[in-house]
Amino acid sequence: MRTVEVSRFVQAFPDEVERALTPASVVEYEGSFTVRDVDDRGDEWIVTVGGAGVEFPLRFERREAGLYYEQAGDAGPLAAMETTLSVAPENEGSRVTARSSVAGGMPLSTLTDRLVAWKRKGELRRALAELAADLS
Repeated sequence: MRTVEVSRFVQAFPDEVERALTPASVVEYEGSFTVRDVDDRGDEWIVTVGGAGVEFPLRFERREAGLYYEQAGDAGPLAAMETTLSVAPENEGSRVTARSSVAGGMPLSTLTDRLVAWKRKGELRRALAELAADLS
């Protein structure tokens, strides 16, 4: 597995940012898949996402460290993916940090996991940019 992290200042207070970071909005902010269904189970959400001929579930939950989600089951494009989005106050706004660990599960994992992590980092950058634009 490879881990990537991106961080961005957002001109909104932490409670505003946390309200904006719903399971559905996170998927839309990342931009790679569309939300097909959200199953709110009280302490977690199962979000069915799809695109480019694939459909799979993501499992979201709120934790002390922030919003955590992972690829659930075996139907997804990766062998494993887990991400935490955390929010901290900073200079009359917030610092949002996204940290994700991914594994492609393909041959030549040293190379393919690096490629998967590079793509994932781009998704996280896009998500934080979309969040910032949404809150400005």
